[in-house]
Amino acid sequence: MCAAKNTVFKRGTAMFVTLAAALLVTHSVIAQSFADLPSNQRAAALQSSQVQQLLNDNQNSTPTLATPQQNTNWQVGRYGPVQPGAADQSEAGSMLPFGADLFSGGFRGLRSDGLNPDYKVLPGDQITLRIWGAVEVDRVLPVDAQGNIFIPAVGPVKVMGTSHQQLDNLVRNAVRQVYPDNVQVYTNLQGVQPIAVFVTGYVRLPGRYAGVPADSALFFLDQAGGIDNTLGSYRQIKHIRDGEIVQTLDLYQFLLHGQLAHSQFKNGDTLLVEQRGDVVQVSGDVARSYQYELIATETATDLVNRVQLKPGVTHVLHRGINATTPYSDYLQLQNFAAVSLANGDELVFSVDQQISNIVVQVEGSFLGQSRFIVPRHASLQQVLNNIAIDPAIADISNISLRRVSIAERQRASLLESLRRLETTYLGAPSSTVEESAIRVREAELISQFVQKARQVQPNGRLVVADDNGVADIRMQDGDVITIPELSDAVLVSGEVFVPQSVVFNANKSLSDYIAAAGGYSQHADKGRILVVRPNGEIRLADDVEIRSGDEILILPKVSSKNLELASSISQILYQIAVATKVALDL
Repeated sequence: MCAAKNTVFKRGTAMFVTLAAALLVTHSVIAQSFADLPSNQRAAALQSSQVQQLLNDNQNSTPTLATPQQNTNWQVGRYGPVQPGAADQSEAGSMLPFGADLFSGGFRGLRSDGLNPDYKVLPGDQITLRIWGAVEVDRVLPVDAQGNIFIPAVGPVKVMGTSHQQLDNLVRNAVRQVYPDNVQVYTNLQGVQPIAVFVTGYVRLPGRYAGVPADSALFFLDQAGGIDNTLGSYRQIKHIRDGEIVQTLDLYQFLLHGQLAHSQFKNGDTLLVEQRGDVVQVSGDVARSYQYELIATETATDLVNRVQLKPGVTHVLHRGINATTPYSDYLQLQNFAAVSLANGDELVFSVDQQISNIVVQVEGSFLGQSRFIVPRHASLQQVLNNIAIDPAIADISNISLRRVSIAERQRASLLESLRRLETTYLGAPSSTVEESAIRVREAELISQFVQKARQVQPNGRLVVADDNGVADIRMQDGDVITIPELSDAVLVSGEVFVPQSVVFNANKSLSDYIAAAGGYSQHADKGRILVVRPNGEIRLADDVEIRSGDEILILPKVSSKNLELASSISQILYQIAVATKVALDL
């Protein structure tokens, strides 16, 4: 056995040398333009002077995008038919500003108690004072309008503006000026005076909101329903006191760096959310599409550092309006730093580069590695020449392929069939009570069936082998080559009593194999029996002979007096069986 394997691997090594030379020739093909094509092909591709002019403009200047056609999304690089509802959020004008999720009630329930070390004492606060030793005092002293507390035998002590951390030392020094010996002093800020702050500007619920001086600006903004996502600024929030601006807050510093330094509030202060400044829409190959607000000092580089780009981004599509003229520019990412951004600009980041290699996987009966890195123009035969196998085990005549794009098309086709089924039958009118009852039962059947069928995941099987050999098709990234193992059994599944594998016998008929699996179940559709070949091919049992390795698949029958409904569901069942090799029971 070891000697056989060594022979196989040596043969594979020799084939690899031949393959490498072939792939180099394939990969060295020079990219062609329309001008390089024969004249008859150019005529089919270029049918108007407008198209030719656009190609000439692309060679000499910045490309200008034509008006997007219906069902075409230039922002995400998607062209062709688009499923309803699959449009990007920016197309519907619903792209949210960066930070839109900040105000969802998470701050309004976390009022500060004012007892943090940096809290500044204000009139109306309550201070607990305890003195023992040469004199005994145990009182709760209010801070009066002048910012003092009055200590018996000591007099007024100015505490307004003192931090909670410094309060104890301040009072102790004042007491010891009168009682210098044998006196101990303890103070504690027992409670703070409530305040009210006006929140106005571009917030959802402008008004006057209660809190305490140490509360965060986020606390008051959240009580006002947060910033208006359409008109409000996340970067220009003014803290105003007596007509003067105490501080301007930038919530981007909090969102990106966790920094939100702000002055302590006083009763009657105002938080003013300014109108939103210049905004740039960012989409494409980014973690999430947002509208980003800019301030005057920021550059394109600052924006890129803020946006979370996906790996491999190479280009930026920049669209905007210069004075009154729309313009577009397509730049390499390294050249984007020099761009001047303006209000209303749109940026679409793209991974716009062709990969030179693709990854192909192998499953089933093979020897050696399971993944291969090959040039993007490699063919199936070239890859197969590099896969070592044991001819005594591998069924090389029944090779098949699983492809992601085919699985996606199979699923899209299945979902469309289910949509038509729902549209056709769930809304059908009824003329009599008896017919209405039948419609209700059919609606229940359809809803249950559709719910179960939507969970089906097609396998994307591509039949590449038949009696004439294996087709030499071009590989795609993510393809999975299936090399089945030689089998002496026939699998019987679907609507039989005991689904199982039966030893292949050339003298047995289809009925013999089904009988060996317990016979048909009560739900079996004896007129719909499929034979699934090891290469992925699916045929009606009446048209083929049973071979070793085949799978006999008996589909269920649809119980309905509505022949049109039964036919529709039967077609979908057949479609599911082809895409998954599974008989979906009703």
